Amino acid sequence: MAAQTLIVPDELPTWVPGRLTVASRGPGWNGVSVRGYRYAESDVGVPPMRDYMVVAYRRGATSMHRCLGGSWKHESLGPGDVSLLTRAAESTWRWPENIEVVHVYLTAHALSSVCADVYERDIERVELRDVLKADDPAIYRTAMMIAAEAAGGGLGGRLYVEALSCQLAIQILRRHADVHFPDLRTNGRLTAQQVRTVSEFVQAHLHDKISLGDLAGTLSMSQYHFARQFREATGCSPHEFVIRRRLERAEHLLRTTTLSVCDIASLCGFTDQSHLTKVFRQRLESTPAAYRLDCRR
Repeated sequence: MAAQTLIVPDELPTWVPGRLTVASRGPGWNGVSVRGYRYAESDVGVPPMRDYMVVAYRRGATSMHRCLGGSWKHESLGPGDVSLLTRAAESTWRWPENIEVVHVYLTAHALSSVCADVYERDIERVELRDVLKADDPAIYRTAMMIAAEAAGGGLGGRLYVEALSCQLAIQILRRHADVHFPDLRTNGRLTAQQVRTVSEFVQAHLHDKISLGDLAGTLSMSQYHFARQFREATGCSPHEFVIRRRLERAEHLLRTTTLSVCDIASLCGFTDQSHLTKVFRQRLESTPAAYRLDCRR
């Protein structure tokens, strides 16, 4: 069966035309994004989306009709109300009046990571309930604060957005989500496919800072269970695994390119040239420059 095609937030206006009023841009918005729109009356179909969506109604009042999973719901919506839409679900929306809304999107990784930490268990998937009208001032208030940060920004923006998105995720999990847990594995270790998933993520992000939370999030697991099961499966800690992959890439670039040691350190995710040199001395009893010279003899 072919993989389902999911649209990302930037693509939504193709199916739901509206005037953009605010949008999150730039670094510091990991796992969360926001878009604001002014909409005229509409009758639209929305393809399955990659992310979970919160719709906060900012201005205007309307009757809203939504079909999700073949079932229609009808509500009167206005400022202060919130609708929720789970990810990977096709939906149809109809409304007869002009409205202004704020959409806040949470990726599956972001919501599942918070969920795994809350339950301290591995997570198979999270599904938002079919909520067309949520009486939830906390979610509405948080959505508006995220939109305000996107519009204006301020001191500590990255940390502020992370705190707000975590608060939003927890409120959703408490009141509006169904969490599905995987069957417990008796051997307490990751499968070969799970190890490959983690390895592919590491290889694709070696130039970035990679945290234990990032690795656990690729499998929607809590950090504690991931670290234990990863060690059981590979014989090393996640941190050691990442260091080995960084060193392997550095060795390859030293052998096959003329890039400076400083550039190679950056490309491989080391803090700086001295960090790379320190790891080389610890692991290979050499320096990057000496290793390169030996390879060319």
